[in-house]
Amino acid sequence: MKPHKQIKDWGLGLTTPLIIAGPCSAETPEQIEQICKEMKEENMVPQLFRAGIWKPRTRPGSFEGVGEEGLKWMEIVRHHLNIPITVEVGNAAHVELALKHKVDVLWIGARTTVNPFAVQEIAEALRGVDVPVMIKNPMNPDLELWIGALERMYAVGIDKLAAIHRGFSDAYDKRFRNKPNWSMPIHLKREWTGMEVINDPSHIVGRRDGLLEVAQSAMNFGLDGLMIETHHDPDKAWSDAKQQVTPARLKEMIDSIDFKQPLENMKPDEKLQDLRRAVDHLDDQLLDILQERFAVIDQIGAHKREHHLTVFQSDRWKEVMESRTQKGVKKHLSEKFMKELLYSIHEESVKRQEKQLREAEPIKK
Repeated sequence: MKPHKQIKDWGLGLTTPLIIAGPCSAETPEQIEQICKEMKEENMVPQLFRAGIWKPRTRPGSFEGVGEEGLKWMEIVRHHLNIPITVEVGNAAHVELALKHKVDVLWIGARTTVNPFAVQEIAEALRGVDVPVMIKNPMNPDLELWIGALERMYAVGIDKLAAIHRGFSDAYDKRFRNKPNWSMPIHLKREWTGMEVINDPSHIVGRRDGLLEVAQSAMNFGLDGLMIETHHDPDKAWSDAKQQVTPARLKEMIDSIDFKQPLENMKPDEKLQDLRRAVDHLDDQLLDILQERFAVIDQIGAHKREHHLTVFQSDRWKEVMESRTQKGVKKHLSEKFMKELLYSIHEESVKRQEKQLREAEPIKK
């Protein structure tokens, strides 16, 4: 693994790909010490050590973290590993305590990101403070809410910012604890140029066996690092036991990942340039075809208007969806992609036809 660039100017010597590791929750000083010891023995010392001090739980009665006492134990990490530490904060009181104990980096969790009032409270507590902040995506796939949380930090002077992609709630996709929805972190990097996005495969998968696959996907998509929950005895962890790995397994994973070199760090070779030009040409052809298709749709809309027909016809829509999806699959396009594409085209077609009908209606006085 070869770091390829400095991660902003955080003053902590961090580079990407940034590896963040540590337990889901700080449990005891002995636990923290043993994790540090095994990380050192395995030659798998992360760049940033994470530990949950306050744990937002769905239902009361669950383990909700050890609180301020756990912050004192973070000195064990500094003593054994000599690396910076990061903890999650959920309100202004957490911020005050974390700063009191000189926590190097703060992160805001998904359950907090979803609430602008809570994010603003944290932002106000950080006004005038020079500390890096990482923000996890909200639980639902809402890009604006994610960007808004980052903007709230930036507005009070926090310019050492990174995002954490931990996946999104999806009641139907049982493959993941939180569905990755890779387009979201990619869109974030496009909307906020230069924003580093750290992937959290632990919360995406929710179990040990799928972590490596998701971590590799994150690197393939050009994300900037990994946050992986690590415990010396995962099965006995007080929270999220199924998704934590030992320091030895963490080393195996990191050694197995093919860390990609971002294209922005190099000049594309002639072969890649030729392929990109070919794609540009094909995109022009696609746009021409779409223009022709919607011209025909406009004619259909005019016909429906003339003969007082409704815009939507369910039998025709069903036939188009089924037949076009099957044709796409035969051409090695995924069924999911075909359905999303056809839905987008159909939505635009319906809007154009409905507009024609609306404009033809007499104005009622």
